[in-house]
Amino acid sequence: MKRLVVVSNRVADWTKGGKSGGLAVALQDALRKRGGLWLGWSGKIVEDDEPCELSQEHHGNVTLATMPLTESEYQHYYLGFSNSVLWPVFHYRLDLARFEPEHWEGYITTVRRFAEKLVGLLEPDDIIWVHDYHLIPLASELRKLGVDQKIGFFLHIPFPSPDVLAAAPKHRALVRALFDYDLVGLQTHADVGNFGRFVYEAADGKVLQDGRLQLDGKSVLIKSFPIGIDVESFRDMARTEEADRHIQTLQRRTIASAFIIGVDRLDYTKGISERFRAFQRLVESHPEYRTSVTLMQIAPPTREEVLAYAEMRQELEQLSGHINGELGNYDWTPVRYIHRHIPRDTLAALLRGSQVGLVTPLRDGMNLVAKEYVAAQDDENPGVLILSRFAGAAEQLKEALIINPYDIDEMVEAMHRALSMPLAERKERHQALLERVRENDVSYWRECYLDTLETVRREASA
Repeated sequence: MKRLVVVSNRVADWTKGGKSGGLAVALQDALRKRGGLWLGWSGKIVEDDEPCELSQEHHGNVTLATMPLTESEYQHYYLGFSNSVLWPVFHYRLDLARFEPEHWEGYITTVRRFAEKLVGLLEPDDIIWVHDYHLIPLASELRKLGVDQKIGFFLHIPFPSPDVLAAAPKHRALVRALFDYDLVGLQTHADVGNFGRFVYEAADGKVLQDGRLQLDGKSVLIKSFPIGIDVESFRDMARTEEADRHIQTLQRRTIASAFIIGVDRLDYTKGISERFRAFQRLVESHPEYRTSVTLMQIAPPTREEVLAYAEMRQELEQLSGHINGELGNYDWTPVRYIHRHIPRDTLAALLRGSQVGLVTPLRDGMNLVAKEYVAAQDDENPGVLILSRFAGAAEQLKEALIINPYDIDEMVEAMHRALSMPLAERKERHQALLERVRENDVSYWRECYLDTLETVRREASA
């Protein structure tokens, strides 16, 4: 079995074990099984004139290799091109994209340094798996250094439509860079369609019959691999004695009889402010929910150095304060807004204890919270999942209440329907959702991807 080499912007914390997210667990399992290497940024930032030495730690047959970023790399590669250009554009937020020429230069330079650090650690039969938008050009840089091993790429965020992608500076260079991979994995069939349309319509490439795309004499296989979760592990986490205590505490501290829960990183792609406004309208238009229903929104901080995120935090604090001031009373808080990290086992309990899961991103690659909500539910008395049509998960989770997150009235109607849904319908929907989440769990995703990468043929075309 070939050794696996994983490259991502950050390396998972190897000490957290099952309390890490599903992706980290899936990659750790694959690395332990095959033996291998995981390379990424350590999270440390050093001055531009300081050395950026590679650090290695060994866990059995697995090596974790990490390096710091310089201050310039952090500003231009990470905050700049990755998160001020690619992230907003790929999530259809052109209004928030901020491009400076030095961002692109810093992005390419930093990705090249990833490649240079990796080359000296590779073995001839390695299979290389690169993750996400931070490292799109990595295969191109590795090929320049003579690497001919199989290299796969997986994009965890959406791939935008051709007209939106065209707004990103250097978008043609990015697309061409993807043709130096052997396999490009995307989350959804819609993403695959968007990529194919760009290559065919905007770049004069070809769509071949075997699912490959051809551009500038190179071809690459593009496929959808919708990522999943570790279902049974998450279900177990939601059903411990400690989880029961969390749920009892939640119920004891409020007179509300039902909870609607949202769990998202604090990000403008998640539709949290729209969610708050919809909940306010629900309570105002359905007086029966006053004092009986609470919206609990957990939104831990992220990328606080980016202005758009600081502005969003201020907006949510003002919105939640306004709603609670207008509608709440001494024994009922309509919106419980938590802006900090919550342990994963506590999240599992809170998802199980909530009657409605409100997963309404404005755009999302997949959104694993939707799948975690399904996995956490009590099979005999399950809650109802409300899911944005713009989340990648909506392609699979069709028994959820699918809504347009830009339509406040539609969201209000979905919450009302979920809160009043008969038990028989809730059980029927949940059973179908759970079956699909189980069939497409994170292990299935990982094995499908790696099996495809190992068998794919790299072809150069005239």
